[in-house]
Amino acid sequence: MSDYIARITSLHAALGIPTDHTQLKALPPCQEATLLVPLGLDAFGRDQFAEPATADAWRTMQAAALAEGVVLQLASAFRSVDYQVGLIQRKLAQGQTIDAILQVSAAPGHSEHHTGRALDITTPNSEALEESFENTAAFTWLVQHAQQFGFQLSYPRNNPTGIVYEPWHWCYTPTATTTL
Repeated sequence: MSDYIARITSLHAALGIPTDHTQLKALPPCQEATLLVPLGLDAFGRDQFAEPATADAWRTMQAAALAEGVVLQLASAFRSVDYQVGLIQRKLAQGQTIDAILQVSAAPGHSEHHTGRALDITTPNSEALEESFENTAAFTWLVQHAQQFGFQLSYPRNNPTGIVYEPWHWCYTPTATTTL
């Protein structure tokens, strides 16, 4: 893990992320998953992947929601550290500040997406990765049922990480499972 931390520290320096940034204090380092399985295509037609237990829990949860008439779709799943670096570089190139970027994206090495356990969820007729997702039947269903499948909302309103409210971002945490 020390090589991983050294790599992350170097990437942060190259991106201009201060070592004392609030987000880095609030979000622990997230190791990249080493075993990923396919989840199928996301709402944009891209292949998505997750670690095996997350994939199983997602499929079970998705089927349970569908049985109740609620369609859950993926907007994003696993992201490598390098992919996260690219996201931040593109935003910097567009003129965004690092502070503004870190309000909507985790610093490389600190994203739950690296673990293969985080899923960004959407539903048909909802704009993906937008706060308006909270007004959908899918979000209501997730709030009521996701924990039964081991998923928790990572960034609720007023969370301590410095990341904005993300009603679409759910992370599989096996200890959160109450029933399966």
